[in-house]
Amino acid sequence: MVATRTIPPVAPRLSLKPANRESRTPALMSAHLVGSCGAGMKALAELLLGRGCRLTGSDLQGDSPTARSLARRGLRVQPGHCGDNVPVDADVLVFSPAVAATNPERLRAAELGIPQYSYSEMLGRLMREKTGVSIAGTHGKSTTTAMTAWVLHTAGLSPSAVVGAELCELNVNGWAGDGPLFVAESCEYQHSFWDLSPQHAAILALEPDHFDCFATFDDTVAAFARFAESIPSGGLLLIGGDCPASRRACAGAGGDVQTFSLERQADWSAGDLRPSPAGTRFHIFRRGEFFTEAATSLPGVHNVLNALAAAALCERVGADPAAIREGLSSFPGIRRRFEVVGTWRGVTFVDDYAHHPTAVRATLAAARARFAGRRIVCVFQPHQVSRTLALMGEFAASFGDADEVYVSPVFAAREQVTDEPRAASFELAGRIALSGQRAQYAPSLDQMLTTLEDGLRPGDVLITMGAGDIGEVHHAFTRRFSRNHAAR
Repeated sequence: MVATRTIPPVAPRLSLKPANRESRTPALMSAHLVGSCGAGMKALAELLLGRGCRLTGSDLQGDSPTARSLARRGLRVQPGHCGDNVPVDADVLVFSPAVAATNPERLRAAELGIPQYSYSEMLGRLMREKTGVSIAGTHGKSTTTAMTAWVLHTAGLSPSAVVGAELCELNVNGWAGDGPLFVAESCEYQHSFWDLSPQHAAILALEPDHFDCFATFDDTVAAFARFAESIPSGGLLLIGGDCPASRRACAGAGGDVQTFSLERQADWSAGDLRPSPAGTRFHIFRRGEFFTEAATSLPGVHNVLNALAAAALCERVGADPAAIREGLSSFPGIRRRFEVVGTWRGVTFVDDYAHHPTAVRATLAAARARFAGRRIVCVFQPHQVSRTLALMGEFAASFGDADEVYVSPVFAAREQVTDEPRAASFELAGRIALSGQRAQYAPSLDQMLTTLEDGLRPGDVLITMGAGDIGEVHHAFTRRFSRNHAAR
């Protein structure tokens, strides 16, 4: 497989050396992390390692690529959970949202009198030491958080950061900086963003999501309203100007509420968009006045809006227009967000995390613009049965820019299921086909690979999309093709 490089080398490089010890909380010298290999926990581990903390950890996926990545940085992740994994002298135990109070390591920590914090509670504790910048919303959190942290880093402001996806080329989700800023992706699931204490925040957009957590959309808006009200009067609260639900959520906020949009009447707007195969160039305006020219290598209007939000946050905390322009242009992207992962015999492989109808539609529109005239084949793995069923109609209508769609069984994270993942995906494939598109259900990876092997041709773009393990398809695909080629 030939790697495809679309991002130029970046400078300055991000230092992964421990930050200045004076910025570390003296009481936090060691920690044990239960469920170490989730995206958020990995970022937290990298940040704590950068602060010089001594870490131990465990995860059911103890031999995963994430575990091996953490081992290279000084955290050996024990496979599985056992009370003996907990060091008797740990200052704290931090657990991921999936770890119950009955977990043997949490029970052992209770016996030892070790304080326990959830992942979000620990983020809140760390954020209280610094000036927090939180990015929340249904879509774009990871990309905007990474952009914000990257721009501030390249501007010399040395922020700490926790991002829900790895930055390309750097292979890290989080790091510890010497400066006073802490940039964090802030998720509404289980109301975890209530544990944070940001000085500044962005709410990018609100749509129905997390149906296993919020019974109604009004419940979602209410959760964001409480988050918005936590921003102090001197802080910035940036919201999507085209999102009525975000405006509802911010009605009682006491911070400096500003809007961002493509429309010039917003406080921050983007205009003069010039898409190209290398990304998009555009102008940023602040209250109608030219602020700077900018460019992003990520395709799609949605990424222009992500960059616009990042620019507004960075300006508020001290980055000047030139630094923002340079930081956005050098941003290397993050894993599984329109990530071009390689090519094989003229087929381009793209991997993306989109698992909500709005994100699916935006990603495929970006692909249609980026790869004009080429056939786009989408392999989609829905995330959660509850989301798939609740948004079935919206999902079925979101694949219009794909020439062919293959739907694999739902990745049923956090759900107790039997045949529902297969039944929901079978229904979705049928609903897509009813709209006149070529779509089919693929009950297994082997069957999908066989179909793709027979059907793909040079010039095609294969997009794997979803929040489960669908991103591994291109690896399996190229391994299988290599074996078949060798056998001939």
